[in-house]
Amino acid sequence: MKTVVVNAVGDQCPIPVVKATRALREMAEPGILEIHVDNEIAVQNLTRMASGHHLEARAEKTGEREFVVSMEVKEPMGEALMEEPPMACGPDRRGALVVAVDTESMGRGSKELGRTLMKGFLFAVTQLPELPGTMLFYNGGAKLTVEGSASLEDLKKLEAQGVEILTCGTCLNFYGLTDQLAVGGVTNMYAIVEKLAGAGRVVKP
Repeated sequence: MKTVVVNAVGDQCPIPVVKATRALREMAEPGILEIHVDNEIAVQNLTRMASGHHLEARAEKTGEREFVVSMEVKEPMGEALMEEPPMACGPDRRGALVVAVDTESMGRGSKELGRTLMKGFLFAVTQLPELPGTMLFYNGGAKLTVEGSASLEDLKKLEAQGVEILTCGTCLNFYGLTDQLAVGGVTNMYAIVEKLAGAGRVVKP
């Protein structure tokens, strides 16, 4: 599939959305549209736009201030796709919610079922109208932020939208996963306590 790249680095809302919409209208065949931006709000607005047009979108943080939003275009949209108005700019979706994950398996009973439930839970977080400000991973939860995790794509999408992803360093070391961290940063117990104490709300699956 052909990949079309749109450079919207340095552009403020609604320019990234307008550029993406124009590129979608000009795509004459199925392919991937990649929009490069430099801020989380642009990622949120582009992701919202893709959802509004029923396009599968993937967002990833690729650098300190570098983000890529990819949209899969399965068939040309052409003139049927209207120009997005300035109101496509939405408010920051991040709130005061902190999600604390201390296990890779959700609930009691079958661990296999629990892993499936946890994957579903983390995907559901990506769909919240108000995203968490921070997500904390410790003890068994540390296994969810490393290479090979089934939830890695969802966590990278959240990180690209500005959600702070933090994993306990002691926990990574205990499980021998220190070198395999694939999303977010490493934290310590003091910082975890601070985040929990300062949270508006805490959700623990």
